[in-house]
Amino acid sequence: MLWSAWTAAAMAAEPVIIHYPAFPQGSETRFQPYLDLLLEAVEHTNAKYGPATLRPSARLMNEARYLQELQQGNLDVIWSSTTEERERQMLAVRIPLDKGLLGYRIALIPADRQTAVAGVRDLAGLRRLRVGQGLGWGDVQLYRYNGIKVTEAGYEQLFSMLDKKRFDLFPRGIGEVFPEFDSRAPIYPGLAVDKTLLLYYPWPYYFFFNREHGAELAKRIEEGLRLMLKDGSYDRFFQQHYGAAIRRAELDNRTLIRLENPMLPKNTPLDDARLWYRPGR
Repeated sequence: MLWSAWTAAAMAAEPVIIHYPAFPQGSETRFQPYLDLLLEAVEHTNAKYGPATLRPSARLMNEARYLQELQQGNLDVIWSSTTEERERQMLAVRIPLDKGLLGYRIALIPADRQTAVAGVRDLAGLRRLRVGQGLGWGDVQLYRYNGIKVTEAGYEQLFSMLDKKRFDLFPRGIGEVFPEFDSRAPIYPGLAVDKTLLLYYPWPYYFFFNREHGAELAKRIEEGLRLMLKDGSYDRFFQQHYGAAIRRAELDNRTLIRLENPMLPKNTPLDDARLWYRPGR
């Protein structure tokens, strides 16, 4: 039962089932924090809306697939970066899931290319390198818009290709790069976390809902997130999931290179006090 039938379930005192996209093994570091945040937002609103249970889809889904499934009414909620097109097609709760942290990128690189990467000081230098990105990822268009060469492949395949030096950089979110490296370094010993660059582009990640049937659930999740912001649990969540990675990144020792995001909706609230800003920015 999808969320559009939530009223009948509530009247019957049964937990409402909220369907979200199942993600492949190996993607836990990317998506589990969003699922944890969703669950906490739901729990913050149980007193008002009644109990709810989160249930993954029967099939594993990449981003392109779950965007489509949500619009077709086969899912209740997804998480994604925002664009003009997505906000027209779907209903966004415009509270960033990670305080905007995903827009700050640190790259996985072949270990023996650290010296070459360290020589990059600006966008012109970055354009001499090639980045790897997943098939269908929105970042692909962004990098190409900024004049950067991109190699696309499946998510897991990217680690193998980088190990074989098929491209130069695999930019990852600050909260993603270290768990991904730690879990895959034994398999790909030629990989390293770059020590010198920090790429930034505005990349707000939101919960999205079906525009026709998802308004009630979107209202509930937004209320839950705002309650978390008010009682401090959102900040505690952020520190629990990302604090160690931010410290490990040693951000003030990196060269910051800014990229433009041509897909960003014009009225996206980027100066919101809830957003995270690195020291010295």
